[in-house]
Amino acid sequence: QVQLVESGGGLVQPGGSLRLSCAASESIFSRYSMAWYRQTPGKERELVATHTARGDTDYEDCAKGRFTISTDTAKNTAYLQMNSLKPEDTAIYYCKLLNPLLSSWGQGTQVTVSS
Repeated sequence: QVQLVESGGGLVQPGGSLRLSCAASESIFSRYSMAWYRQTPGKERELVATHTARGDTDYEDCAKGRFTISTDTAKNTAYLQMNSLKPEDTAIYYCKLLNPLLSSWGQGTQVTVSS
């Protein structure tokens, strides 16, 4: 399986921005689709945004107009740019390939939006 490592989380005030990174152990983002998910305590993990190998993107309602998913194939890294953050965006964010056979869940990166 491909190893994916999330980073870039932190504490940010409402209205602020963060860019999350997802570093892959090999060159995969031009071959496989991937997604960002998030989870808060007591809730199921939810899909945030997807990025296909072809470069198509899709966003859940929670992310539309505020988040941007992208990949840099030269760096084997995917990103989630998050703007206009709200307290309800507080969660652990995970990246994963859509094919469940190719990657497992990592440790994620904590995002906390609070004043």
